Amino acid sequence: MPEKSTFEQLREDEREVRKRLIIEAAMELFEEKSFHEIGMRDIALKAGVSAASIYRYFPSRDDLFVEALIRDINNIEKRLRDRVDNGGNMEELAIAVVDYLVENEATFQMMVHFMIRGELNPQALKKFNSVQRYFLKMFSKVVEQTDGSEQFRLNAQAFFASLAGVVLTYRNYPGRTAEEKRKAIHRLALMIMHQGEFNEMETD
Repeated sequence: MPEKSTFEQLREDEREVRKRLIIEAAMELFEEKSFHEIGMRDIALKAGVSAASIYRYFPSRDDLFVEALIRDINNIEKRLRDRVDNGGNMEELAIAVVDYLVENEATFQMMVHFMIRGELNPQALKKFNSVQRYFLKMFSKVVEQTDGSEQFRLNAQAFFASLAGVVLTYRNYPGRTAEEKRKAIHRLALMIMHQGEFNEMETD
């Protein structure tokens, strides 16, 4: 029995390693190509595995992208909590969020893809909805720790949606340098935070 358990553990470890390699390959491709130009064959080639073998780990491209998002949530959660633990205020939190979305192209493209697409397969959709709920709950808790006001506790979801919208609008704004776009995004993010335009909206 112990030998069997050890063997099973090795198989599980190997499976996790392969899944991680495939996800990392997909994320690397996002730095080279547009989101919708990347297919499972491209990912397989980048990961050094056969296209057929990818489907043993991920039934569809959407399932793969959801798994990538789940892993990436840990990164943004750590960044936000580090800001809070180091005494960061709401302004720093807003900047941390937009900077993360600007700097992590793959994550942002996947978020937008799932938010605007309506024909996801049920399994991928269920996973994404869980990821979205977890992230918004985590973001709400971080906001509450940073600023205990009733306004931000009740409206953290609208706050995050507004920050994501600013990034979406200005990340590829024509005729501006990367630094100019970053400054514009920062200004708008802070304006949203200071104006507090969402205090009459209710969230669950």
